[in-house]
Amino acid sequence: MQTQERMMTSRLDDAIAASRNYLLSLQDPAGYWWAELESNVTITAEIILLHKIWRTDQARPLHKAETYLRSRQREHGGWELFYGDGGELSTSVEAYAALKILGVPATDPALVKAREFILNRGGISQTRIFTKLHLALIGCYDWCGIPSIPPWVMFLAPPFPVSIYEMSSWARGSTVPLLIVFDRKPVFAIDPAITLNELYAEGIENARFELPRNHDWSDLFIYFDQAFKFAEHFNLVPFRQAGINAAERWVLERQEATGDWGGIIPAMLNSLLALRCLDYDVADPVVERGLKAVDNFALETEDAYWIQACISPVWDTALVMRALVDSGLAPDHPALVRGGEWLLDQQILDYGDWAVKNRQGKPGAWAFEFNNCFYPDVDDTAVVVMALNAVQLPNERLKQAAIARAVDWIATMQCKPGGWAAFDLNNDQNWLNAIPYGDLKAMIDPNTADVTARVLEMVGQLNGGVGEWERGETDVHTPSPIQNPQSKIPNPKSPIQNPPLLSPPPLLSPHRINHALTYLAREQESDGCWFGRWGVNYIYGTSGVLSALALIAPQQYRSQIERGAAWLVSCQNPDGGWGETCRSYDDPRLKGQGSSTASQTAWALLGLLAAGEATANWASTAIEFGVQYLLDAQNLDGSWDEGEFTGTGFPRHFYINYHLYRQHFPLMVLGRYRQYVHGSLNHLD
Repeated sequence: MQTQERMMTSRLDDAIAASRNYLLSLQDPAGYWWAELESNVTITAEIILLHKIWRTDQARPLHKAETYLRSRQREHGGWELFYGDGGELSTSVEAYAALKILGVPATDPALVKAREFILNRGGISQTRIFTKLHLALIGCYDWCGIPSIPPWVMFLAPPFPVSIYEMSSWARGSTVPLLIVFDRKPVFAIDPAITLNELYAEGIENARFELPRNHDWSDLFIYFDQAFKFAEHFNLVPFRQAGINAAERWVLERQEATGDWGGIIPAMLNSLLALRCLDYDVADPVVERGLKAVDNFALETEDAYWIQACISPVWDTALVMRALVDSGLAPDHPALVRGGEWLLDQQILDYGDWAVKNRQGKPGAWAFEFNNCFYPDVDDTAVVVMALNAVQLPNERLKQAAIARAVDWIATMQCKPGGWAAFDLNNDQNWLNAIPYGDLKAMIDPNTADVTARVLEMVGQLNGGVGEWERGETDVHTPSPIQNPQSKIPNPKSPIQNPPLLSPPPLLSPHRINHALTYLAREQESDGCWFGRWGVNYIYGTSGVLSALALIAPQQYRSQIERGAAWLVSCQNPDGGWGETCRSYDDPRLKGQGSSTASQTAWALLGLLAAGEATANWASTAIEFGVQYLLDAQNLDGSWDEGEFTGTGFPRHFYINYHLYRQHFPLMVLGRYRQYVHGSLNHLD
């Protein structure tokens, strides 16, 4: 038995070392980690269209995009929204259109197969509004079937109950420029000109260009839309030009110096379309910077070219750093120092859109991307704080000041129900998801269990132990800098080199923490799990909440922790891993069900380890079986493979494969498993 245990320990140590070395090899010399953020092909298809509209296509290797699109077509003829989904209609229509724009004839076998797939699912008339919008830009759909949004919307502002600031940050950044596009209703000539008449299942002559009805109260918006279109037709729209001017100013003001808008392709794409509608010249510096920013989201190989929807260096860096520390890498390791100093440089000290509704907060957060000063987010900020808190930097005083500023900002972003949202405060008017334009059902950014759990986990990490809240702390403070006896750098608390903060300010009050805990308890499902907004899905949400409750209030919420852990054990797969399909967002009966993946297995194990540490009620068999799955699935170079999409952009409509999720989360859990079970952190220089 002892021999078997020694062999298991040796294999675990080898796996951790291999994974750690693999991740260290990926660090950029500047200090950050950054891997591909993979989504579906619509992002690339829409950028192809954008370049055709601006006539900048010859300056980009778009011929390679044809190779990329062909490689993503599945045997059934369609293109997927997420890995293995069987194909999705709107995604397939946009890919088909992009291939025709690139000069592929309708007789090409790939398009013949795609056309059959599309027609069998209802054709263009059954696609989403955004697909129809892009087709309308080139005359392949009639603008009559696109919702109208009057430009005077720009003049609605808080405290008025309806305004662009009641939309989520991503919807706002995309909607304001579309006010201009929807008003102009352009039809651009592109070369080659195409038609898509063959994709109307009912025949183009029978197509009805109108908004779909839901046969419920939301059909009221159809009548509003008819009134807006009537006013447009007879030029009766009040403040029309003033609204367009206001939208133009808003777009220009929110362009980063690097050319980005909102750090996401939809906002960048729509802003460039708006400028084209306003007759900006392609040589205008605003346009040049915008197009260059889009290029920065491109990935290219010898044969293929495609565009990412977003990029995630801050997120990737902070999570990798946490995993490396958990694996036993010394907190002052040069790689962690470089990463920590890079993160400090990325802290945003400017006011953004969040300040419209949050009048108390001061800047100090982090965003997801390289450049996104207007839209930092709570989730990234909390993870960065935990990453910085876990490492030892030459200037600890600067680090602690950055942490204090960040957590103070997070405190002011707490929503009325008690939780935290990603980007905004009290952004929860659900009726906005019913407007015809919002058919992705992602018009708002309400507080969620997973982001709230991240904040509370951060609080627990800052206080350095289990149950600090339950031991009667009156406030949560920034902790003293980490003292590492193996450190090779001078003591960061030295009064000469690095004087400490004299009086760490209170950052989260007992009321805020208790309000958040009550919110999480209320959000627990009847079977014990929690919904995951930003990761697929209930495995992600449950893991995050267990990690938070175990640190903050393990005794007070023991029953909730045990129920959550029991749910995780109940959905372990026969191979020892965990997996959950993206379809669980459509059908909750599928929660916790799916092929095992490295990232989701790691999430489940992180939750179980936290629950066991907090309650001393270990699900040891399930944990050991799960760890064995990760060890067996690891590649020789220390990496893991994963085709599945386990990140969530918009539930039911947009999913993400973060290419580092399958690397740092398994390392994180293997390191914690060794630490908690074998009692050794095994610090390495």
